[in-house]
Amino acid sequence: MTVIVREIRPEVRADLEGFATVRHSALPFYLVSPDALAYDLAHIHADARYRPLVAEEDGEIIGTAQVGLLHENPEPLQGFVNVYVHPDRTRSRAGTLLVRAAEEYLAGLGATRLLAWVLDEPGNRAFAEAHGYRPGRSAHFLRLDLANGALPPLQDPPPGVELRPASDFADNPRPVFDLDAETTADEPSEAGAAELSDYEAWLEETWRHPLTDLELTTIALVDGRPAAFSAARTDGGTRYGTGMTGTARAFRGRGLAKLAKNDSLHRARAAGYTEAFTGNDTGNEPMLAINKWFGYEICATEVRYVRELG
Repeated sequence: MTVIVREIRPEVRADLEGFATVRHSALPFYLVSPDALAYDLAHIHADARYRPLVAEEDGEIIGTAQVGLLHENPEPLQGFVNVYVHPDRTRSRAGTLLVRAAEEYLAGLGATRLLAWVLDEPGNRAFAEAHGYRPGRSAHFLRLDLANGALPPLQDPPPGVELRPASDFADNPRPVFDLDAETTADEPSEAGAAELSDYEAWLEETWRHPLTDLELTTIALVDGRPAAFSAARTDGGTRYGTGMTGTARAFRGRGLAKLAKNDSLHRARAAGYTEAFTGNDTGNEPMLAINKWFGYEICATEVRYVRELG
């Protein structure tokens, strides 16, 4: 049986469903849906040159690759290659064919450095290293049983602090963008600090994204100014995820991020969500401690691999 690699066809529902099925099977702690994939393809920034690929065998999608340029990073010509093959089809050569096609595409765009997230398992790491990638920093996926776990009790905000859903900023999301941009700039990464500078692109790619849940995203305000937040994503079913939890530099050390996240988690459980997922850089000890306090447990680890071209 022959495996072929091709671009995803966003207008074909079976392609979107096949892509989502493979991603969910390989990475069950990551929220994905066919509608979210279609939205990404229609709204991602043109500078990303985004080209998702699928590996197909006898009409069945068995592997996927997210491929593009890290256009928000100050260092130019960095590409990303995130390959996932269905766990039952890892011997099919789909992974190798996807990597080859992705690298050819990115090299054609002039990319000189490629970054890939790889599950921290012996077979996955050996595969990446055999293709010339070297390991860098790592990050944990964490899971919380919202249905049966015991969340910390809700706390009253201190004087001057107010908790509000992000939906309250629907008429003017700019203050939320400014807060997100500041916290994102401090995120550790091999690619260098990301710069969220395009407000209109953020509105399309983040604020209006179908997985973004503005009702469950909590903003902590200090004297009326957004100071910390916990961004929520939901899949429309039973799964809830935290996209980013952070605090503006001027307000750190006051427990505001923990306050916001606790509020969001309680409201997610009340809304019927039964599983909560989040991710942390393995070196982010303060956030790991917060998530342990909530009851999250590490369910998997990914390693960021890097390959220099040319």
